Amino acid sequence: MKLSYKLIIAASLISFTNCSKDYLERYPTDQVTPQNFFRSEGAFISYTNGFYPQFPDAAYIYGEAVDNVVKSSVNAEVSGTRIVPTTDSKWGWSDLRSINFLLNNTSAINYKDAAVRDRYFGLARFFRAQFYFEKVRWFGDVPWYSNVLENNDVENLMKPRDSRVLIIDSVLADLDFAIDNLPAAKSVERVTKWTALALKSRVALYEGTWRKYHHKEFNLPGAERLLALAAEASLKFINESGYIIYNKTTGPSGKPYQDLFATINADGVADEVILARRYSNEQAIRHGLQFYMTARTQGKPGLEKSLVNSYLMADGSRFTDIPGYQIMEFYNEVQNRDPRLAQTIRTPGYTRIGQTTSLAPDFEATMTGYQPIKWMNIVAMDGNGQSYHDMVLFRAGEVLLNYAEALAELGTLTQADLNMSIKLLRDRVNMPNLDMSVANAQPDPYLADMYKNVGSDNKGVILEIRRERRIELVMENNFRWDDLMRWKEGHLLTRPFLGMYFPGAGNYDLNRDGKVDVEIYDGAKPPATGPYQIASSELTLSTGGYILTNRNINKTFREDRDYLWPLPIEDRELNKNLAQNPNW
Repeated sequence: MKLSYKLIIAASLISFTNCSKDYLERYPTDQVTPQNFFRSEGAFISYTNGFYPQFPDAAYIYGEAVDNVVKSSVNAEVSGTRIVPTTDSKWGWSDLRSINFLLNNTSAINYKDAAVRDRYFGLARFFRAQFYFEKVRWFGDVPWYSNVLENNDVENLMKPRDSRVLIIDSVLADLDFAIDNLPAAKSVERVTKWTALALKSRVALYEGTWRKYHHKEFNLPGAERLLALAAEASLKFINESGYIIYNKTTGPSGKPYQDLFATINADGVADEVILARRYSNEQAIRHGLQFYMTARTQGKPGLEKSLVNSYLMADGSRFTDIPGYQIMEFYNEVQNRDPRLAQTIRTPGYTRIGQTTSLAPDFEATMTGYQPIKWMNIVAMDGNGQSYHDMVLFRAGEVLLNYAEALAELGTLTQADLNMSIKLLRDRVNMPNLDMSVANAQPDPYLADMYKNVGSDNKGVILEIRRERRIELVMENNFRWDDLMRWKEGHLLTRPFLGMYFPGAGNYDLNRDGKVDVEIYDGAKPPATGPYQIASSELTLSTGGYILTNRNINKTFREDRDYLWPLPIEDRELNKNLAQNPNW
């Protein structure tokens, strides 16, 4: 039976998760006696089941909106219009209280079987590490609490923010304990030793590159140590976990990369998927992914032009080295490209899973014309809240990318390292391997113009690994925002977000099937005749050009401020020792 996190909680014998609406509130003593609750493994299971909803929901996993995916509106952090909020759910602490309650509980600490106890303590410390990693990504320095706070604990309630150095060291200590004590048996729905190792790889890479690229303004030590830890954790995962890159042709589309996300039950792609968030049609636990991708009213998401330009040609050469690539029309620009492009957006010949009709991009549902198909399955799931495929939280492909990037940033990467990481991702789609010597001898000027802070001897290969990461992980877990923040490349958010190129007014058959798919018109809008209509004034050039999205939004990004979020006003009023982030 496939369990969802919600059903796991509903089936729990006792759950504390609703006992704490606020971090300072005590657990009701009339429902349970905390001092003697943890007297069986069942009690540990019941309690820790309540941790799993702390993972991101489906909308967060697929719904990124930075410079990878363009929508009809932009978030405040992208437009540069964030303000200091009165309150902010990101500065919430109730999840931490429930975690620390277990770790501080006398009956749990004194449990008769230390191995059983430490297994669930390892799970709690995994979730505490995830909790604090998120806090650091948003706010930088935050108070570290390893104990449950009580109303009269004035000293801790009024404590200032601790350094992110202390927080990250504590996070890594929690993850090391989790790695040592969580079970090694694979599970797509339960946190294991391998989930903890993958999170350690993610945390150490993030923080190592953050400290490297933000050294001038924050001057934090230990960047190289953290990058080494990222590489070490990734290598341990590669050598010991048994996970491989999913490469079967038996999935819904027969294309392994596309099927890694289109497969409804994550058990079918468990070769690579370390952990997924479960959904179920039978149990009415669904999400809105396909409605978001196909409806007119959900933001009309589309890939941005610079991402599409970043996909290599099928022979491994650079698309942006082709003369005139800037004015290449859709049909021609998507020919002979990295197959992941046609497994991520609609290209000529695309058909829905379970159908045979070839479909062109639908401008009713996409701003840019580069209409996403990643995660998409059968048409029956297109209705509002009717999608039910599992959502990937951790997978081996990310760990391979982490490994290559950490070594490249350290300056110790070899071709052999690329052969055991990037090559495996490219092999899945029959792409040539990344050649380190060629990449470093001839850094891509298109990427170099994008990523302005890369300046080491490994510049070429770092740029190529960033290309690979952007392509492989698009629309997964909001990775792109985190990457731009840690690389100190926030300026990319201020660039115009573009879509397809059109040379001028006229009718366009995007997939060359003899049917007009879009009409570009000058002057007054002509009578609707079937194809979607776009005014030439919506293009970046008066006589034709790229679709310019969000044209009335003037995006800004302050380098001295916007890499961190502001602390809420109310929390700083309650605790005068909480300093605000710089320039907020």
